[in-house]
Amino acid sequence: MGEQRRKKEIHLFYCAESEDLARKVADKSDAIHLQSISWRSFDDGFPNLFINNAHDIRGQHVAFLASFSSPGVIFEQISAIFALPKLFIASFTLVLPFFPTGSFERMEEEGDVATAFTMARILSMIPKSRGGPTSLVIYDIHALQERFYFGDDVLPCFETGIPLLLQRLRQLPDSENVTIAFPDDGAWKRFHKQLQHFPMVVCAKVREGDKRIVRLKEGNPAGRHVVIVDDLVQSGGTLIECQKVLAAHGATRVSAYVTHGVFPKQSWDRFTESDANGGRSPFAYFWITDSCPLTVKAIGDKPPFEVLSLAGSIADALQI
Repeated sequence: MGEQRRKKEIHLFYCAESEDLARKVADKSDAIHLQSISWRSFDDGFPNLFINNAHDIRGQHVAFLASFSSPGVIFEQISAIFALPKLFIASFTLVLPFFPTGSFERMEEEGDVATAFTMARILSMIPKSRGGPTSLVIYDIHALQERFYFGDDVLPCFETGIPLLLQRLRQLPDSENVTIAFPDDGAWKRFHKQLQHFPMVVCAKVREGDKRIVRLKEGNPAGRHVVIVDDLVQSGGTLIECQKVLAAHGATRVSAYVTHGVFPKQSWDRFTESDANGGRSPFAYFWITDSCPLTVKAIGDKPPFEVLSLAGSIADALQI
């Protein structure tokens, strides 16, 4: 009972896309209270926003659950995010489960625009609340160096979805026979320390002429249920090539986990279709989190997909 009293009371606002996830977060704790914003537009399409109960949140701990799924929805959310800390609140936390520009983090030639750095600069400009800088919660950011893109006026808190995967793996009937595979060295660097009690396989992309071919770099998948782990999936081409290589080297089953199921242009379709012989999908399971709400809405739990919800983890992060 004493521990319950020590919990911060959080007033959680959310964007339209994140409403389902926000409700799940609130269900995880009596200390989280949902608040709303009227997401209206003027005739010219620009936002006409209203923060409901603005007087009631004075002196309170406030959070906002964002989803930057497309450039079209970012500006209205940024407008609300910049307004909330100025309403005399005790503290402000921005939860952005998926940092969408994360894979555009470096310049390879003069003229390239590193949009991850631009987004980090925008978020670093969020006004301070009465309690100080904004806390920014992000899950499995694409490139580890991106934590240094944020200025000193925000406090980035980098969380991970891997505990959800570990919990799910323990429930499998063949949990003792699981090997973890990484599609490249980047995924290995990002996740291997959290998964080091599993046998591991590392793949690599090698160039053959104009093609990039996936090869087995190290480890032995033979006779194992191999789970490919990465931070995000776009078209899914690399995962499909990894599956073929692992199966060719004797893996009895292949599954996949990604924190962020981006899947532009319904590219998740290729994982729900049967193989060429009319058999089942080559993936036993494909786990994603609900960090990309539009994907979750589109695929639900269509096999082989299963959604592992970040709700409990977000509720815990809001108490940090």
